[in-house]
Amino acid sequence: MNSILQHDLNNFENILEKTKQQGIDFLNDIKNIPTSNTYSIDPKTVLNELGLGSIEALKEFNERLAPLIVSSPGPRYWGFVTGGSTPASIVGDWLASVYDQNTQSVTSQGGNSALIEFETINLLLQLLELPDSFLGGFVTGATMSNFTSLGVARQWFGKQSGKDFAKNGISEPINILTATPHSSSIKCLSLLGIGSQNYTVVKTIEGNRETLDIVDLEEKIKALNGKPFILISSAGTVNTADFDDFEAIATLKEKYNFWWHIDGAFGGFAAVSEKYKHYVKGWEGADSITIDCHKWLNVPYESAFYLIKKEHINLQIETFQNSNAPYLGNALENFNYLNVLPENSRRLRALPVWFSLKAYGKEGFRDLIEDSTALALHFGNALIENDFELLAPIRLNNVCFTLKGEHNQEKVSQFLSVLNDTGKVFMTPTVYQNRKGIRASFVNWRTTEDDVKLVIEEMREVLSKI
Repeated sequence: MNSILQHDLNNFENILEKTKQQGIDFLNDIKNIPTSNTYSIDPKTVLNELGLGSIEALKEFNERLAPLIVSSPGPRYWGFVTGGSTPASIVGDWLASVYDQNTQSVTSQGGNSALIEFETINLLLQLLELPDSFLGGFVTGATMSNFTSLGVARQWFGKQSGKDFAKNGISEPINILTATPHSSSIKCLSLLGIGSQNYTVVKTIEGNRETLDIVDLEEKIKALNGKPFILISSAGTVNTADFDDFEAIATLKEKYNFWWHIDGAFGGFAAVSEKYKHYVKGWEGADSITIDCHKWLNVPYESAFYLIKKEHINLQIETFQNSNAPYLGNALENFNYLNVLPENSRRLRALPVWFSLKAYGKEGFRDLIEDSTALALHFGNALIENDFELLAPIRLNNVCFTLKGEHNQEKVSQFLSVLNDTGKVFMTPTVYQNRKGIRASFVNWRTTEDDVKLVIEEMREVLSKI
């Protein structure tokens, strides 16, 4: 064994103890760590010939690279709908690294850790009050969850005319209908060979909404003259957390032939709350659903899962089967995640979620969802009382706003840049109905009213200076 590696092995407990303490110190000080910084490094360093060993590498990291780290798991990081990491999720994530499983199989030699994934998906279905007619699995994020779901939808579309797109390639245009899709869905259309511009936009309903107009949707369906299509709908749009009318879509599904996909990356968790579950009423009729865990479930990046109806398992296997591995046997009889999603190499990504669900239960996540939405409303009210205006109603946890008055539109970008540079809060820019705006997302389990108060005070001070 290499001498440096041997030394690390002999000193392993001390290495992990130092690392653990550094992690504790970071999390204990999370409120004081900047949400943004301008620190930079020259990444063109020279690789050491002999190696430093873990302790010396940790020292160099702390000297050179640690200043790049921002408090993205903290209470005032309100950009990108970013959750934090709860204690239980960190336990699961650390153990996933220690156990280092290749999570694929449920019934074979060499490890069946995928049974943990099966159990975790079952727990998630209970949390979201969805039926066990769905089969799910873990992927890296909403992009790969949308990719997995839409990949199977693409195969479904081909089969409507007796074609196997997975084997033979796409041989005809695929009809896509959508109103306000997330950018990751559009990226997936590109990755799947459908084309990032090859979709038909459905009108949104009037009244400052991002939800699709059911009347216009049906008109566009009729214009297809009986041809199949894929519908991409939203459970929580990225700007205003708006929801499509799933009950109405379910009714259309009884009349027309289409694959119904729901992007519920963060909005799907509305199902956990009695106050907001009406937003997703009827979504159990979908063929596939995308949900992120590193958002409102507050587990470490990167974590998401897809849900696809079990009745589509043959299409899923046709799409993703690892055909160059004959030793796997019959993919239907011997279930293996290798054959139902994009990744051949998979860590035990379900474990942080399993620990979170077991540790906090339905009530814990219900409290998290309802506390976040209450804070969003509190922030929105504070904005109105100051020199800001809402661009859309606050329906859930996203607050979309701007500086008050059209004359201040030219100052929005400068305001946000200066505000973020304070390191006290981080929010993201957006454009909503042709107006420059700012978006704040409340999903972090640590956020309190004191954080909202601090941010409002900071915003007032920045606004007075520009």
